[in-house]
Amino acid sequence: MLKIIEIFEVNSLVFASFLYKIEKNSKNKFMKKEEFLYKMLIGFFAGIVSGLFASGGGMILVPAFMYLLKMEDVESRATSVICILPMVVISGIFYYTSNYIDWKIGLFCAIGGVIGGIVGAKLLNKLPERYLKIAFTIFLIYASYKMIWS
Repeated sequence: MLKIIEIFEVNSLVFASFLYKIEKNSKNKFMKKEEFLYKMLIGFFAGIVSGLFASGGGMILVPAFMYLLKMEDVESRATSVICILPMVVISGIFYYTSNYIDWKIGLFCAIGGVIGGIVGAKLLNKLPERYLKIAFTIFLIYASYKMIWS
């Protein structure tokens, strides 16, 4: 198990340096090392939240992208999906090795999640940004309430 984590860490560093070079060569201005580290820190915090609370990290990433990195709403949501995948895979490996996964429930929910992901991605382009922000805020308040008082 430790070998898998070490391989992932090395691959993450290689991927991060690759992304840094892409950003450097893109049409945008050259990204300063401080900006690069700032973005990595956002991902690090989202990864901790993902590992601790079994969330995808989107609760951290979307607001961080919108308010700290000044990204557009739709771009923030789409970018967070790409960031979430490696976090979920690594957290899933740890949960698997600890034998915490109920495979029957997980697989049925995954099938529904794929279908829901397609519908949600299509709706993202059709719904006004204000409604998305309101719906996301209501969801976070509801989830917080249920976690505290259930």
